[in-house]
Amino acid sequence: YNMSSDESYNFVFKVVLIGESGVGKSNLLSRFTKNEFNHDSRTTIGVEFSTRTVQLDNFTIKAQIWDTAGLERYRAITSAYYRGAVGALLVYDISKHLTYESAERWLKELYDHADPHIVVMLVGNKRDLETVRTVPTEEARDFAEKKGLMFMETSALDSTNVEDAFNEVLTEVTRGSISAVTLSNPVGSSSQSQEERKPCCKNS
Repeated sequence: YNMSSDESYNFVFKVVLIGESGVGKSNLLSRFTKNEFNHDSRTTIGVEFSTRTVQLDNFTIKAQIWDTAGLERYRAITSAYYRGAVGALLVYDISKHLTYESAERWLKELYDHADPHIVVMLVGNKRDLETVRTVPTEEARDFAEKKGLMFMETSALDSTNVEDAFNEVLTEVTRGSISAVTLSNPVGSSSQSQEERKPCCKNS
């Protein structure tokens, strides 16, 4: 775990965890930011966040991951919770179909409060409970595709895909941020824009 000094990063990105209570949001957070898993984790009260600095695509990114107790009990915090978030992991438990069924409702709440361009990944957590799975992978993947979401199954318990889930979201967010910067500042000629210019200049 490379905890580089906080001063040296290119981006700070806020990512929120949403989904029903008990699906493992807090353990995904602690696995990614501290490489810890708590077997008797209590329900999160209110809001907490942890940070971790990662290297992706030659950029140093400080990820600020926010976790909340099943928001339904703390309605007052929703808009503040989502404010400034550029990524979201919508988490369900593959062994509890009800937590998957509520994904649609969480998406609606997310889009009601968050930036419309937010990068969202549907995450089927507790993949270690394969023997009692009630949500087929294909069903969830189809739902994610239909809604334009990224998709991954994870296990915070045995670490499967936890890094990948967060890193894919952060990579996607980084790409979006860079293209936004390039669009608003076309003078900063990236190698790509030079490539695009070449054909035009030959013809002239």
